[in-house]
Amino acid sequence: MTITADRIIVNGRILTMEPDAPRAEALAILGDTILAVGTGAEIEALAGPGTERIDARGATVLPGFIESHMHLFIGGGELGNLHLDNLADPDEMRDRIRAFAAERPDLPMVIGQSPDYAVFGEMKPRDYLDSVLKDRPLALVGHDHHTVWANTAALEAAGVLHGLETSPGHEVVMGEDGLATGALYEPEAYAPVMRVGGQERMTLGLNTGGEPDPAPSDAEREEDLAHVKRGLDHCAAHGITSIVNMDGNLYTLELLEDLRQRGELNVRVRVPFHFVPDMEDEALATAREMSERWNDDWLASGFVKFFMDGVIDSGTAFMKNDYPGRPGYRSTGRFSAERFADLATKVDGMGLQIAVHSIGDAATERVLDGYAAARKANGDSGIRHRIEHLELVAPEDFPRLAALGVTASIQPPHAPGCAGLPLEPTLSNIGRDRWEDAFAWQRLAESGAHIALASDWPVADVSVMTGVHAAVTREAWAPGVPDHRFTLEAAQQGYTIGGAVAEHTEDRKGSLRPGKLADVTILDDDIEEVDPCEIRDLTVRMTICGGTVTYAA
Repeated sequence: MTITADRIIVNGRILTMEPDAPRAEALAILGDTILAVGTGAEIEALAGPGTERIDARGATVLPGFIESHMHLFIGGGELGNLHLDNLADPDEMRDRIRAFAAERPDLPMVIGQSPDYAVFGEMKPRDYLDSVLKDRPLALVGHDHHTVWANTAALEAAGVLHGLETSPGHEVVMGEDGLATGALYEPEAYAPVMRVGGQERMTLGLNTGGEPDPAPSDAEREEDLAHVKRGLDHCAAHGITSIVNMDGNLYTLELLEDLRQRGELNVRVRVPFHFVPDMEDEALATAREMSERWNDDWLASGFVKFFMDGVIDSGTAFMKNDYPGRPGYRSTGRFSAERFADLATKVDGMGLQIAVHSIGDAATERVLDGYAAARKANGDSGIRHRIEHLELVAPEDFPRLAALGVTASIQPPHAPGCAGLPLEPTLSNIGRDRWEDAFAWQRLAESGAHIALASDWPVADVSVMTGVHAAVTREAWAPGVPDHRFTLEAAQQGYTIGGAVAEHTEDRKGSLRPGKLADVTILDDDIEEVDPCEIRDLTVRMTICGGTVTYAA
């Protein structure tokens, strides 16, 4: 009996990510899996009267993109905020904020995304923001989502104008006048302000790992579902078929399950349990519950997220050496070495993966020590625990990554000078003597660590083409600084098979071969023929997830 395909894709430049058969002209889909990959003639032979024929028009066809590090709920919600795109001109920013606010008089708080870190100059952020908008709460969220700046109205409404006691690494920055300057570092400091804007529920998975309390009303839940659905559609439009979310709680998975039951889940999503420092070990029972309730190809958990430190720009990344110009200051780790080693051993023993936000070199050393302790106690679990970001790594720690089977999760748009990011204050906060160890992508790859690439949306543009562009065109910051750009092939692997390896799904996705899930992305041109500088201008023509078209331009 001849098998007939439901869909065939022909006339494509197919890059399979399969080393034994890296290229093809066409592929066939049956149900939710790939039926065949081969020449045009071979695939045309599988077509019948009811087969849909998709002409790729000579463009690149790839495995569906795996976005290995992002924040879906937050990203979907923030699509409705004012996007400042690293704007550094205070006068232009004032005009844009006032115009946005005037068109939205009913907003509980005006929220802007991603101003340039240096836009305030020598002014207190609160003073500048008061000059922009004095009679309404106003907050600006840093591109990295580790800093928020707020005006007096927002600080008063949040109850933090006169300060707030926080854990180490989180800070409401206070001025000599005894009032908050408007700079709020890390979630404990800025969460009360974001609550004023009605955006607290979507940040719970990032800020506390807890559940909404009180429980959302039906109307609030519908609002949250709309945020998540908007984020899913935005990802599908960029060729993304799988998401590894990097914040999470039960509520996030419940929302996604609701969308699945409505037939509206169009991207595969993996959601962690976020363990924060003030939790007791017993909280890990929630991680087990999440992993047992959701463990299929569309919705899954299976891992625990930790934050070991903050970010370089705000000086909250945990460093082994003093920050330049700040004698004795290195920030701090959110978990002590002993506490993290104990937690890592417990989570590893539960058979769950660990993913840790770690940017400073002291943070990464502590994470690796914890993974080593887990291996010593439990043996080699083969779980491929992850480290997210790795923006500064001590020379002696590069070889430890492969030795411990670690996945290095890298975000190409985060590197200074990439994707529109300025060089400062990042490079100055690193210090010239450490540039060789910073954002050292090739040293991470050469160490033998597994490599997965991602955007960290909404910290950076979710567009995979923006990420690939950053990966292949990054320039060295100065003579003598190594060239850390990826080849085009390596960059594409990082967003496909590399992401699958990172989440232990390489047996069923991440490449195009018969029997694998039919997750496919079709671009609008041949990525291998366009100038590398023009890769970011490429768009997605079609996204197919599980054999279903989830986006068509």
